[in-house]
Amino acid sequence: MGEILDATVFTSAFVTLFVIMDPIGTVPLFLSLTGGFPPAKVARAARQAVTVSFMVIVVFAFFGQRILAYLHVSLPALQCAGGLLLLLVALELLTGRGDDPAPQGDTNVALVPLGTPLLAGPGAIVATMVFSKRVQDVGDFTAVALAVIAVHVCIWLAMTFSIPILRLLRESGILLVTRIAGLLLSAIAVQLVADAVHSFIVAYH
Repeated sequence: MGEILDATVFTSAFVTLFVIMDPIGTVPLFLSLTGGFPPAKVARAARQAVTVSFMVIVVFAFFGQRILAYLHVSLPALQCAGGLLLLLVALELLTGRGDDPAPQGDTNVALVPLGTPLLAGPGAIVATMVFSKRVQDVGDFTAVALAVIAVHVCIWLAMTFSIPILRLLRESGILLVTRIAGLLLSAIAVQLVADAVHSFIVAYH
């Protein structure tokens, strides 16, 4: 069994990605972004977001280093761009511009910002690329692959069970959750940008 699956690598990859992608922490953001959707569209948005995130993670796991090298983009630059994009979404949530999701549609919400950069953000992409570089044999590959799949299953479950919460909160509750989510998301975005700036300073000092 040890040749097929390395349990240590699986545990390390799963815990790392679970903490970075934070399935439980995405629930308030998911509720705020899908507050105006009927239950069927909320469920579809959850499936689409998880699918998009999984595809982005897989692409960067296999081709991430080549893509960034070809574009001459550093990891801090990717992190800063993701932070700025999240900050724009956070400002919409805080100012009320994101209260009515009808003009955007569930597809856009599932792609941006749910699928990326909220789920498949710079942190998750970089972590996956690091684990991919450490793959030496079949056991390592299976462990990393199962870890990525398991984390996305957890995210899907968290979003799916948020639908009953969505029904209970109604309009006033969703408004409150939206404002809180906007505040938390803005803090996450600023932290991403700050970490990217720190990396730039260290690299070019």
